[in-house]
Order: sequence, then C-alpha cells, then structure tokens
Amino acid sequence: MNNQFRTIFTIIALQTAASQSLFAAEITVPPVAASNVWVRATVPAQQVTGAFMTLTSVSDLKLVSASSPQAGTVEIHQMSMENNVMQMRALPDGLALPKRVPVELKPGGYHLMLMGLKTQLKAGARVPLTLIFESSNKKKITLKLDADIKDMTAKGNGESGMAP
Repeated sequence: MNNQFRTIFTIIALQTAASQSLFAAEITVPPVAASNVWVRATVPAQQVTGAFMTLTSVSDLKLVSASSPQAGTVEIHQMSMENNVMQMRALPDGLALPKRVPVELKPGGYHLMLMGLKTQLKAGARVPLTLIFESSNKKKITLKLDADIKDMTAKGNGESGMAP
C-alpha cells in the first residue's frame, strides 16, 4: 500500500510539474512574418524579375536589404505613377515596416528586384531569398524564405493576367 501511495504521489507530482512548465514556457513570436511569397518566372536570357510578398512585423522595423543565390543583386524598389508616367526607383534607405501593419510587396508597388539572374526561373520551382531587417536600435534580423516561382502573367493573388 505504501508503494502504491508513493507511485500515485510521484505521478501527480510529475504531472503538476509538467503542466506548470507548459504554462511557464515562453512562446516565441518571430519578429517578422512573410506570407504569399513569390517570384515571377522568366524567359531564357532574361536578367531581371520581381519578388513579391506581404510582410508583417511585431515591432517597427525596416527592410534594409535582400539577397538570393539566383541573382547577382537584389534591390528594394517602389513603382508609382507620377504625372501619368510609371516610375520605378530603388529605396536605398530601405522600406519601413510599422508595428503590426501588413506591408504588401506587389506588382505595381513595393517589390524586390532580382537582377543579374544566373539562370532562367521556371514556374513551379522555388527561389531562396534572404531578407535583412533593422530595428530602431540598429539590430539586424535575418529572415530566410523560399519563394514560389509563378507564371509570368501572375498577379500574386491566384489570378492570371498582366499586373496593374
């Protein structure tokens, strides 16, 4: 009877300790979440394409650089209409990600330009991307992604057709 009591007491003690450690466990939230990550496919010998996604940060951050082994250079760009003319420019100071506000990188807006492509990017494959973010205290945060390569006419939302 004494051994049964000890066994039951030990089981209860272990269950209590396990449940307390579960409640005490720290839940880690990644500093930046990326969704709908994709790259537009290319034709043979094409040297440039765009990468698109939605980024959401848990604190104020800035996307300061990006890279891919498939490209010689990756730049952060913005497309906009100025005087009825489409303008595209690099953002050398990066792209601000306000706390908990989704920032969409999409055709016709903010996007990543993959330049100096080393091979043709074919729909259905994937491209590795590395994004570097910077916090207000200059701490660097790295996010590694695999982007789906979508058809050359993809809009990014599952539809086909030319980007607006």
